Amino acid sequence: MKQLLKIVSILIFSCILLNAEPIDLKGTTDGYEVQLQSEKSLIVGKNTFIVTLIKDGKVVSDAKVKAKFFMPEMPGMPYMESERKAELVDGKYTFTVNLSMGGTWQYHLLFKTVDEKVHKIRSSVNL
Repeated sequence: MKQLLKIVSILIFSCILLNAEPIDLKGTTDGYEVQLQSEKSLIVGKNTFIVTLIKDGKVVSDAKVKAKFFMPEMPGMPYMESERKAELVDGKYTFTVNLSMGGTWQYHLLFKTVDEKVHKIRSSVNL
């Protein structure tokens, strides 16, 4: 019986891993198209994200981008947060965030454009 339970558990875990895909989220704010992608499927631990900003069909490469991922406090669990500034690499903004446990992580993606305006996108990802 224990052997059968192990086999079923391994099969379920394998199916979850095979169905996991990198995230690719899109949104708009203040006339900007914002795309948030992950390099690979999200995991507990370090995850690399890529942000692309587009305004009027052109890639924006002169903004300052930062992201805050957080999980609100819940019974028996403290508030968790990871905030990072992105670096511009080949016209895309890249940053790495440590997601310390599974669950729903909310995020705020902020970018400051040359005109000194701060734009914000909010959403969440599931791990």
